[in-house]
Amino acid sequence: MSKTITSEFRPIFWTGAGVSLIDQTRLPQEEIWLDYSDYRDVIRAIKDMEIRGAPAIGVAGAYAVAMAASEFANEADFKGSLEAASQEIRNARPTGANLAWAVDRMMASIQPSAVPGETANALSSEACRIQDEDEAANRRMGRFGADLLPQGGAVMTHCNAGALATGGFGTAIGVIRTAWDDAKVSHVYTNETRPFLQGARLTAWELVKAGIDATLLPDSAAGQLMRRGKVQAIVVGADRIAANGDVANKIGTYSLAVLAKENEVPFYVAAPTSTVDMQLATGDAIPIEERPAEEVTHIAGRQITPDGIGILNTAFDVTPNRYVTAIITENGVARHPYEDGLKQIMKRNVDQS
Repeated sequence: MSKTITSEFRPIFWTGAGVSLIDQTRLPQEEIWLDYSDYRDVIRAIKDMEIRGAPAIGVAGAYAVAMAASEFANEADFKGSLEAASQEIRNARPTGANLAWAVDRMMASIQPSAVPGETANALSSEACRIQDEDEAANRRMGRFGADLLPQGGAVMTHCNAGALATGGFGTAIGVIRTAWDDAKVSHVYTNETRPFLQGARLTAWELVKAGIDATLLPDSAAGQLMRRGKVQAIVVGADRIAANGDVANKIGTYSLAVLAKENEVPFYVAAPTSTVDMQLATGDAIPIEERPAEEVTHIAGRQITPDGIGILNTAFDVTPNRYVTAIITENGVARHPYEDGLKQIMKRNVDQS
């Protein structure tokens, strides 16, 4: 696959011996691709946010399992070594559901009778399927979501849920892109998403690449924009969705949802079914990642805070389902009561398998 960046691209791809991924910590100033053949480097890349976004992390984790299988193919305890590596990969970041889902799927695909070399080859093919399926799911999701948006309205999004955050095309941004192509969306507002600035650095970059008319604003400006009637819908992604429809997403999402409810702005969540965790009854059980203090104290390597100040860098928050208008997936749209709607959507995965 070409590393040329256009409006249609993937943030990671399989090279045959490893992965090539775009370093999202260097965007938008530099478009740097990193090549890794050791699964440990992929774990570090996930932790350091060289690749981020729950679906994209899941894809990276799947490729990391394939890389580990290739490394251990000649070891006497192939299965034990691969299981240990898979747990290390699985635990690279805790909040998003897609990483554990992808690793578990990879391990479940192993045929007991296959020799290690065959297993390594089969796992690389399975990882490629996971990415292909994710992009296809995002495109279906885009169609479902675009149909919900008002004609000619302006849409707001938070954090980055575009191609960079997925196997390709995007979840929330996939919905927006589809609606833009349909001439349904007139303008897009993207929040900065402090402290890591995924909106300012990544979503803004993707929207410009796609030729979508967009405006970047500070997170704290979102409520006032809604109060003035400038926003007709909000679409965000998700890192994990509980069985009752509670949604974990980038910090600041909960505040945005509350403001949307107050201002009667529909609040949509777009995410693949691999993000839905039916084992968690509510969002209270979702593990919330704490990120390094330096992401708050420093910008572009320069300290902006006084020494000695305490830092809280909670990377995600949970939005209760009562603030969510609908959850958009590749299998359709779920609405209240989410327990029933999500069960039906997840059942379609089983029926299609």
